[in-house]
Amino acid sequence: MFTSNRSEQRKYLAKAWLKYNSNETLDPLELQLAKIIEKHPEYHENISNLDTEYFPEQGKTNPFLHINLHLSLQDQISLDQPNGIKNIYSDLITKYKDAHHVEHMMMEHIAEMIFNSQKYNKPMDLEHYLNSLKELQ
Repeated sequence: MFTSNRSEQRKYLAKAWLKYNSNETLDPLELQLAKIIEKHPEYHENISNLDTEYFPEQGKTNPFLHINLHLSLQDQISLDQPNGIKNIYSDLITKYKDAHHVEHMMMEHIAEMIFNSQKYNKPMDLEHYLNSLKELQ
């Protein structure tokens, strides 16, 4: 799964979803991805469309990107990296009582950090990222 190859990432997600729906044994990462996909019924049929392009300017959300943002955030929280994100997440769960909603709120900030890093060809600004998440508290 840890590849920069878009096609391979999409295949891995699709395979995990297929295995999950076929009640096959999944490795921990596949199960984590399948559980994320499960919470997004709007993406269920799109996961098998590996070659579809998604353009935000046309109002399309890329389900593969969305699922990977969930995965990235969950990994950040489990590792508490950047330092303090686990506490921010916990505080937001207490405030909003909906883990999935909180993940979506936080993911907007990950996406912004990545976008700015790519747009300006700079390293990701983790300090700004954490400060923006703290503003959600």
